[in-house]
Amino acid sequence: MNYELYMAEAIAEARRGREQGEEPIGAVAVIDDAMVARDHDRSVLSVDPTAHAVLLTLQATARKLGLRRLSEVTIFTTHEPCPMCAGALVEARVQALVYAVPDPERGAAGSVIDLARDRSLPHQLSVVSGVRESEARRLATESASV
Repeated sequence: MNYELYMAEAIAEARRGREQGEEPIGAVAVIDDAMVARDHDRSVLSVDPTAHAVLLTLQATARKLGLRRLSEVTIFTTHEPCPMCAGALVEARVQALVYAVPDPERGAAGSVIDLARDRSLPHQLSVVSGVRESEARRLATESASV
């Protein structure tokens, strides 16, 4: 699987969100080298604190596949998931998570806590971090200065 390619798609989705006035965080869902869903954060305009890119992408993937267990899915996201999103990844039984930028304040895939690989939970997923990190970090920094 081409991590660089799919992270570039997540970054493009984050840019779309930024252009709409949202936080620049994007996510894509991939199965067998095919992108099945994508989205960006929508919490600002929807005034919904749960409208995170990862959660919205998981929901779209489940609807598209007609499944609640997404065991063949890899999620690519520009930022390390928060506890809510990491919990949803575990609950959906996602196979793997690939993210660009760690979140030292609320990251739940290794930075602050590690829900993604917590052995006390019923499912653990593979985690890869740092893919296209500088590009995703630059997008977040540019957005913060606007």
